[in-house]
This record gives sequence, structure tokens and C-alpha cells, in this order.
Amino acid sequence: MRRVIRFLVGALLGLGALVGYLAFVGVDSVVSRATAIAPWAAAAVLALVVAEGLADAIGVWASIRPLGRGLSAGQSVQFAMAGDFFDTLSPAGPVSSEPIMARFIGVTTETTYSEALGVRSVAKYVKSGAQLLVSTALGLLVLVGGTTPQYVLLTLGGAVVGLVVLGGLLLYSRSLLSRLFVVVLTPVVALVSSLYREEAHGRSVVVDAVERFWERIVQFRTAPELLVLVALGGVLEQLLTAAALWVALAGTGTTVALLPILVVIPLPQVASVVPIPGSIGAYDILLGGALVAMTGAPAAGAAAAVLVVRTMTLPFGLSVGGVCVAFLRGWRP
Repeated sequence: MRRVIRFLVGALLGLGALVGYLAFVGVDSVVSRATAIAPWAAAAVLALVVAEGLADAIGVWASIRPLGRGLSAGQSVQFAMAGDFFDTLSPAGPVSSEPIMARFIGVTTETTYSEALGVRSVAKYVKSGAQLLVSTALGLLVLVGGTTPQYVLLTLGGAVVGLVVLGGLLLYSRSLLSRLFVVVLTPVVALVSSLYREEAHGRSVVVDAVERFWERIVQFRTAPELLVLVALGGVLEQLLTAAALWVALAGTGTTVALLPILVVIPLPQVASVVPIPGSIGAYDILLGGALVAMTGAPAAGAAAAVLVVRTMTLPFGLSVGGVCVAFLRGWRP
């Protein structure tokens, strides 16, 4: 009975989010997007969208492997889909969804919140780094053919350098950051824990949590194969997303090369700074503009392709992800 209730709650959660999306975009607009693409292309795009969602499970499995007994293949898919749900609805995408998912990961693996947040922070860092590195390398390759705008390449290269510098600074200043975390988080943890515990958590609990967080991050040095899996999963997601856009462009009558599309896939992630669920509008505009700049596709064709892919990606992540979220353990404090 409880599983049935969870399924119904998850279905209603996903359906409610989907209805909100349709109301925001407009039902007529969604229908027109779906009917503008050739049927064969629509089916192929849907298959690629589903495959991209499943590919995220590779990185989820690899990153959570060090925690407890890790996750099974089915659980990895569940957490990947649930992560997509929170990526869409949380204000800053993965930046704000991972702290939410860490709660459920810690409960499922019978470890702690800080350990789960540590491994997932590493996973997001490695995944983003791998995708940016691939995009930069491909951008250089396409540049040889004279079709890559230099500002796109400079943006990608600058992001790679910035990511490396940021990672180095975080590790170098680990001791200072730990003290800062303890000072800032201790009153917050004390306040929150007092709401559901007879005795609030004190400073020692926060110190222990921060230490566990850093230990899990450093622990990956002994398991580089897991980081390789996370990186490969991220690149596979990038390839599947690019393929979906390429097929959508072809289905709406615009034929372009695949490699330039691969180059721009990480760029629109900056749209997550816009506090709108799914970055609706901001993401679409950035990706459509990047496609025009890299592929030379007409603006109307690029916009149509982006909207077709997003029309399938968002409902899939919200509906399936909503059901997966309902079955997560860890809702109670």
C-alpha cells in the first residue's frame, strides 16, 4: 500500500511540474514544436533524450561507489532520474540540486550527508571538466577548418583554466576553508537540528562533518578508475545531447555537422544562474545562439531544434524523475 501511495505522490509531483511547464510555455506552442519535426526525427530525439538520462547513471554509480555498499544499477538510474528532476526545479540547477540529493544518498548508503555531498561535488567537478575539455579540444579541431568563432574557443578555454585553478585553490586552502565552514555552519546546523531533536547539534558535529567531507574528496586519489567512469559518463551525455540536437535540426530541415554541436553543449550551463525552473528561456536562447554561431544554421532552424529537444527533455525529466523522487528514502529528518 505504501509503495502505491509513493507512486501516486510521485506521479502527481511530476505531473504537477509538467502542467506548470506547459502553462508557462503554452500548450499551443508545445504542440506546434512537436508537429514541426518529421516523425522519424521525433522518435529518434526521444530515444536519445531517454538514453542521455540513463547515461547519467554511470557517473552516479561511480561517484557513490565508495559510500557504504554503493548503489545497484537500478538505484543508480533512480538517483540519476531524481537528480534530473531536482536539476530542473531547483533554482541553480546542479549547484543547488546536489545538496538536496546528498540527503537521500547519505540515507540510502547509510553514511552521512557530508560524505555524500563530498563525492557528488567531485563527480560534478570531474564531469564538467571532462565536457569542457572535450569541447575545447573539438573547438581547436574545428578551428583548423576555420569555422570556430574565436570567442567561443576563448570562453571554453577560459572555463577549463578557471576550473583547474579553482580546484587547485580549493585543495590548497582546505584548512582555511574548513575553519570558515565550521564558523558559518555551526549556528545554522544548531538551529535546524533543534527543530527535530531534543538536543541541538553543536560545533563538534560540524567539525566532524567537514572532516568527512574532505576525506571523501581526497579518497578518490586511490580510485582513479571511478573518476574515469564519471568523466566518460559525462562525455557520453554530451554526445547524446548533441546527437539529439543534430537529429532535431535535420528533422526540421537544417543539415549541419555534428562536431560543432558537440563543442557548444557545455556553454548554456551558465543559464543556471537564472533562478527559473529548468532555466526556461535563458538556456534555450543561449543554446540556440551558440548553435547559430558554431554551425551557421539559420536562427529559426536552431531555435526550432532547441525547442523540440527541450519539449521532450523537460517533461521526461519531470515525469519520470518525479516518480523516482517519491521512492527515495530520507524524507523524514
